[in-house]
Amino acid sequence: MPESMPWPDGRSGCVSLTFDDGHPSQMATAIPAMESHELRGTFYVNPRDDYVEWLKPWRDAHARGHEIGNHTVQHICSRNFGWSGQGGLEDATLADIEADILDCAARLAEGVPEQDECTFCYPCYQCFVGEGATQESYVPVVARHFKAGRGRGESPNQPGLVDLSYLWSYPCERMSGSEMIGLVEKSASNGTWAILTFHGVGTGHLSVAEGDFRELCAHLGEHADRIWTAPVIEATNAVLGWRASRAAA
Repeated sequence: MPESMPWPDGRSGCVSLTFDDGHPSQMATAIPAMESHELRGTFYVNPRDDYVEWLKPWRDAHARGHEIGNHTVQHICSRNFGWSGQGGLEDATLADIEADILDCAARLAEGVPEQDECTFCYPCYQCFVGEGATQESYVPVVARHFKAGRGRGESPNQPGLVDLSYLWSYPCERMSGSEMIGLVEKSASNGTWAILTFHGVGTGHLSVAEGDFRELCAHLGEHADRIWTAPVIEATNAVLGWRASRAAA
């Protein structure tokens, strides 16, 4: 069995609520629902036109304890999606991706200057450029610039084993409240770190029902004494601190 990590304040496990693409419902619905239970999360955004003005409400959210993460500016995914007017990852290079990541980082630094560090989120969960025999992973690019990058996977993260540069998360669109709570509880029972991914909340793209999301938040608030709900950067720093102390022992 993997070595168990002692989570802060004696809690049995950790969960991070993460949100992609800066959907309006996240600001209108998700953040108030979370804050009503003293919960904080990670919001991965794509700051584009008039980004300083666009980032103002996210800057305010950061001031209240939320993480505003890097999701690139262009949000390039596989061309197989067939989105018009946009090349795909198959046509991109590592230099293209790195430039997009750094452009987003510069915009976040200008729009949310109080934030010292943040994590990265892979658009569409995809971490490659090129195709066929020339395909390459861009996880090493992310590792150069961030302590952690969030992707997707089929289980919670083992603190002592996971590659922090590609964390696993559960996509939660169309999940019921009881399903999400079940994922969190199973993870906590094993001392692991569950990451849940949301897009729209109550409305919009890849949405979860508002009532189900509120049910999850209420459960996490009620059981905050044993389940640590933390932004990805805070959980990452806790894992890194534990790994360092373990290595020094």
